[in-house]
Amino acid sequence: MKLIFIGADHQVTGSCHYIEVGDKHILVDYGMQQGAQTFENAPLPVHESMIDYVFLTHAHVDHSGLLPLLYAKGFRGQIFATDATCDLCSIMLRDCAHIQMQEAEWKNRKAKRSDENSLIEPLYTLADADGAIKRLVPCHYDTMVEVCDGVKIRFTDIGHLLGSSSIEVWLTEGDSSKKIVFSGDIGNKNQPLLRDPKPTAEADFVVMESTYGDRLHTADKPDYVTEIAKVIQETFDRGGNVVIPSFAVGRTQELLYFLRKIKVNKLIKGHENFPVYVDSPMAVEATEVFRENRSECFDEEALELVKEGINPLSFGGLKLTITSDESREINFIDTPKVIISASGMCEAGRIRHHLKHNLWRKECTILFVGYQANGTLGRAIIEGAKEVKLFGETISVNAQIKQVAGLSGHADKQGLIDWISAFEEKPKKVFIVHGEDSVTMQFAETLKIEYGQRAYAPYSGSVFDLSANRFTYEAEPQRVEKKAPIANGVYARLVSAGQRLMALIKKLEGRPNKELGKIADQINSMCDKWEN
Repeated sequence: MKLIFIGADHQVTGSCHYIEVGDKHILVDYGMQQGAQTFENAPLPVHESMIDYVFLTHAHVDHSGLLPLLYAKGFRGQIFATDATCDLCSIMLRDCAHIQMQEAEWKNRKAKRSDENSLIEPLYTLADADGAIKRLVPCHYDTMVEVCDGVKIRFTDIGHLLGSSSIEVWLTEGDSSKKIVFSGDIGNKNQPLLRDPKPTAEADFVVMESTYGDRLHTADKPDYVTEIAKVIQETFDRGGNVVIPSFAVGRTQELLYFLRKIKVNKLIKGHENFPVYVDSPMAVEATEVFRENRSECFDEEALELVKEGINPLSFGGLKLTITSDESREINFIDTPKVIISASGMCEAGRIRHHLKHNLWRKECTILFVGYQANGTLGRAIIEGAKEVKLFGETISVNAQIKQVAGLSGHADKQGLIDWISAFEEKPKKVFIVHGEDSVTMQFAETLKIEYGQRAYAPYSGSVFDLSANRFTYEAEPQRVEKKAPIANGVYARLVSAGQRLMALIKKLEGRPNKELGKIADQINSMCDKWEN
C-alpha cells in the first residue's frame, strides 16, 4: 500500500498522485501543467492502460486536463467525481482538446511556410476527450462509494469551484487499513455563489494544497462590487473598455454575480446601459451548468435569489458570444464595454485577441481577477511588462493594469490552517503540495513549528509506504531542462500503443490457453506483415 507523488510538488499546476493498494492502480487527479515549471514531474509508475481508477477533486484543467491523454494511451478504467464536476468536465476537456488541435494546426502551418518537414501531433484529440468523458462516474457529496474490494471513497464540498471536493479514501490491504484525505483546492470563505469549505474529522494521512500558504487575504471582507464598479466608471469616463481575463469556469460566474448587483444598484453613472460581453463558448456553457447544479452547490444568498425567481447570473445588457465572427465584432464596437474572456492567465483563447486590441490604448483597463502562475502572460503584465508579444506582433502595454485583491477561489494561509486544524486528531503525516517551491517549504515549517503537525513537502517521485508510515524513497528535485522537440508525434503514438499492448499482455496472465494462443497468433501475424 503506497502513495507516490507525481505532479504539483513544489509547484502549483499539474496535480497528480498515485495510489497502489493490492493489485489496484489509482490516480488522484491528472492535471495539465500551465506556465513555466521549475521541476520535472515524475513519470507514472505503471503504463496508462494499467490504471484502474481516477479520483478527481474538481474540473479545473490543472487537475483534470490530462485525462484525455490518459485515455489516448490506453486507460479504460473509471473516473469518479461529483455530479457537477462531471458536468463541467464534459465542457472543459472538449475545450482543451480543441485548443490542442488548433495549436498543432497553427504550428504545422507555420512549419510549412518555413519549409520545415516535421509535423506536430496534438497532445490529444476530441475523440480522446470524449473517450475520457465517457469514463466519468457521477457521485453525490457526502455519500460513501464502494469502488472495489479494499477501496472506498467519499466526496466533501471544499468550496473552491462548483462541484469541487476533498476526497476521503479508505484503503485495505491484508490486515492493514488506512484512511488518506486529499484536500483538492481548498476554497476561500464567504465567496459569492459557493458554500464555505466543509471540514473533515479524521484521517491517517492528509495530502493538502498550499497555493496561498504564504499570504493572507485582506482582513476585512472586500467590497468587490464597489471596487469593480469604480474601475468600470473611471474607464468608461475615459472612453475605454474594461477587459477582464477570467477563468471560464468559476470566476466568470462570480463576476456575473457582481455585475448584476452593479446594474441593479445603478452604480455606474452616465453609462447605465453598458454592455457586458462574455466572450467564451465554454463560459457560456459553464454558466448553464452552474444554474443546473444550484440546489446542491449554491450558498444561502444565491439560493434566496433563485427562490424569488431571479437568475443571479443574468441581467440587462449581458451579451453571450459564441462564434468567432461574434467575437471579432466586439472590438469594432465603439461603445465602452466590459469584455470577459478566457483564458484567465492569458495563455490561450480569445482573451489574447482582446488584449491585442486594447493593451496599447491608454483609455482602457485590463482588470485581473485571478491567480497568475509564474511564466504566464498574465503574470508578466501584472509585474510591469512594457510590451508583450501577441500573434507574432509586439504590443505596447499602455492600458491601466488593475487587480482585484482578495478575489480568490483559494483559501489563504489562515484558511488552510483552519482546515487542517479541524481534524479531531492530528494525522500521522500531512503532505504539503500544490504550491510554489518556497511556499510549500514555508507552510510545512509553519504547520510543524506553530501547530505541531507532522508536515512534509515531498518532491515529485517520492514514494511513501502507507502501512509502515515511512518514505521508502525521497526524491531529489529534478530541475526542468530544455528538451529538443519531438519531430514526429505519430511515432510517439505508435510507441505508446506498443506499451499498451505489453500492459494488456501482463493483465492476460491466467486466461485460458486457447485465448492466449489466439492473441499470440494475431500479434505474430501483424509482426510478419510489417517486417516483410
